[in-house]
Amino acid sequence: MTGWQRLTEAQIRKAEAEGKLSGLAGEGEPLPHRPGDALIDAGDAAGYRIMAEAGALPEEIRLKARLDAARADWQAATTEPEKRRHMGRFADLQMRYEIARDARRKFLR
Repeated sequence: MTGWQRLTEAQIRKAEAEGKLSGLAGEGEPLPHRPGDALIDAGDAAGYRIMAEAGALPEEIRLKARLDAARADWQAATTEPEKRRHMGRFADLQMRYEIARDARRKFLR
């Protein structure tokens, strides 16, 4: 065990002894089902959740939600003109999402 791991464990044990890890929101409940979190780094997923709870999501995440909605609209469309219109919106959002994701990756390097 590294020094960092020992320090982390000591802080956790101290918080437990002081009762700071009891009565937390969601205690005793199953973890929420978040299949999308499996596709991104665990640190990023935690960071995104914290930002979401604070009401400050990055553009990439807002675009991803809009992209998912556009995909559902396209799949639900019944006429060819409707499908084309939704596919155009989907393609535009896909491009914007990829640009935002690439920008975040370059920023974090």
